Amino acid sequence: MPAPSLASVAVGRPVRGEYTYSVPESLSGRLSPGQRILVPFGRSMTLGFFLGPAAPPAEGANVKLKPILKVLEDSPSLPPDLIALLRFAAEHYRYPLGEVIRGALPPGLTKAEEEKEAKPDVQEFAEALVTEAPAALRRAPAQSAALAYLLTVGGRVPVEEVAHAIPGARETLRKLASRGLVRLEQVVLAPGVREGLGQNRPEHLTPEQDAAVKELHAAVDTGGFQPFLLHGVTGSGKTEVYLRAVERALEQGKGSLVLVPEIALTPQLVGRFRSRFGADVAVLHSALKDRERLFHWQALRKGTVRIAVGVRSAVFAPVENLGLIVVDEEHDPSFKQEDKLRYQARDLAVVRGKQAGAVVVLGSATPSLETLENTRRGRYRKLELKHRVDDRPMPTLQCVDLRQERPKDPLQTQEAPILSQPLLDAMAETIGRGQQVILFLNRRGHSTFLLCEVCGVSVKCGDCDVCLTYHRSQNRLVCHYCGEAHGVPEHCRECTGPLLKLGIGTERVEAEVAERIPQARVARLDRDSATSAERLTELLASFARREIDVLVGTQMVAKGHDFPGVTLVCVVMADTSLAIPDFRASERTFHLLTQVAGRAGRGKDPGRVLVQTYNPDAEPVRRMLAHDFEGFSEGELERRRALSWPPYTRMAAVRLEGESAEQTASVARFLGDFIGRHMPPASWGVRLLGPAVAPISRIRGKTRWQLLLKAPTHAALAPLLARLEAKLVDIPSAVRVTIDVDPAAML
Repeated sequence: MPAPSLASVAVGRPVRGEYTYSVPESLSGRLSPGQRILVPFGRSMTLGFFLGPAAPPAEGANVKLKPILKVLEDSPSLPPDLIALLRFAAEHYRYPLGEVIRGALPPGLTKAEEEKEAKPDVQEFAEALVTEAPAALRRAPAQSAALAYLLTVGGRVPVEEVAHAIPGARETLRKLASRGLVRLEQVVLAPGVREGLGQNRPEHLTPEQDAAVKELHAAVDTGGFQPFLLHGVTGSGKTEVYLRAVERALEQGKGSLVLVPEIALTPQLVGRFRSRFGADVAVLHSALKDRERLFHWQALRKGTVRIAVGVRSAVFAPVENLGLIVVDEEHDPSFKQEDKLRYQARDLAVVRGKQAGAVVVLGSATPSLETLENTRRGRYRKLELKHRVDDRPMPTLQCVDLRQERPKDPLQTQEAPILSQPLLDAMAETIGRGQQVILFLNRRGHSTFLLCEVCGVSVKCGDCDVCLTYHRSQNRLVCHYCGEAHGVPEHCRECTGPLLKLGIGTERVEAEVAERIPQARVARLDRDSATSAERLTELLASFARREIDVLVGTQMVAKGHDFPGVTLVCVVMADTSLAIPDFRASERTFHLLTQVAGRAGRGKDPGRVLVQTYNPDAEPVRRMLAHDFEGFSEGELERRRALSWPPYTRMAAVRLEGESAEQTASVARFLGDFIGRHMPPASWGVRLLGPAVAPISRIRGKTRWQLLLKAPTHAALAPLLARLEAKLVDIPSAVRVTIDVDPAAML
């Protein structure tokens, strides 16, 4: 095939479409699709991506093409199957292709610079080559002290340890090495598993696990796109099924990709995979250092590592000869990206599996209604694990009605206690037996709002239409939407009345436990406490080693963790997500409560779950307390069908935000009129809701409006979205408009 003279290029800028460049003779034969290149764009140079040969301009067109300036890598960063996936993502989610590609790459490959080889983690050791200090060192006290330290501790230790004990020891050890008295050696650190987070390979599978594994082995052996739903109750051993499927893929010479919803879940799952597969596991998530992410990416691209484990962005990992994709906790809303390219990683995983001819396994104890409906329509095959490993019983569930826990005196109006007496008694009993407790509350901070006792006005963020949350550890009021933090006012700004700290967050629950059960060792797991990947891993490992009795946390504690010592799970407030103005509120509440309840009783001792609520008759709470997923999903699907919500429709949200409330409202109405004039025939079933002010009307000082488009299929929406996208060039730059295809949140 002759080398192309014209190249189709996506540029790493927020511009739509592909651009045609000429290929200079010096680069002829050096270009491969997926390579990073340097191209002129406008008056500057930018990163580009070579996509393949371009068609020549139309005959008679007076076009002067600019040449590609430089190739930035010898082998392509992006294999062909990944380019196909990124093209689909750009078109489906209405986002510039160049930005989609750039966003899929790790740090180190996102700038117009030549690729550098990332180095693995190393540790430097100093080893004494003598058994005693020679007389010549008497005039060099620093060197003498460093050598004496080495000899005292056994002759070989990390340089970092010597430097910690003796200031300036690094330079001193180099001088000793130059004299031939010490040898310095760099050792590549093999990725290890933190104590408590690994797991041995079980000798026997349950009959249900064995049946599921056999089906997946047959699918991997056959090859080709085959999607499965692995619906297994919490504690039924879904992870072991994944591991056996990955083993089979490796035996067949195929790579595997495993997606998890949260970084919080990664340390334990990575521990399981590294216990089984050693260094043949690459980890990809944003909490890693830039160098680490690049190192893992390059290892996957070269094929030296064949298993990738990561969060949603890992769906773009360059796994060679991809044969298996696993999406664990596939129902989790964290798989939806809420800025830039607003993709749904679970859906893209299915698309990637189809394009690559890979087996796809979507696993969950509480499958999303979309996945459930695909299974009912025969698009996915269903594998079920209805029983826990070793026939462990499901946890017993008990409701604590907070309406009954309030003070009985009608003159007292205070809210019910944070920790009811039944909950406190159960905690004390559990800790007394040497077992562990998880307390779940999906609210960070100490108090979720401050309210004036006199005029009733709450303290709100100046830039967002939300209340500020009080964080006692910082003694600050923090906005959880824009991140602004302020000092705590002494009185109401409106009437100078006293302020009440109301509503509860994890910080307040942690303090309450420490006060009411002083003998308990308490820790908190939320975004305020887990400030780094290292801190998160150590916290989870410490809990696994039973160095913590009570773990208080947000939804981070609900996601897939397996701690055999946990026999009691307490939901502090089951009502926090019920009142959110979102058609998925019931589904999210049911999923979250079921998942957190599933953390109990995963060891040899039976589990127990206490759920505190003001709404024991609410459908998701009632069904969860009865272990009734089928009943809940049937009722919720009927409601969705009647109201034409997903999975029975496809949606796109058009969101606007701007500094000026009047201008933003005007643009929203303009777009509403434009869409109304260009709606397809009524038989297509496309509907427009809005324009309307968003439920949270202001964030970061910007007014927010939205329009919602619904249709039976995405194909019915696509032409209208393309026309709308083209119209956005006429919108004033002061108003930002984004198109969110398959939106996850309505706020």
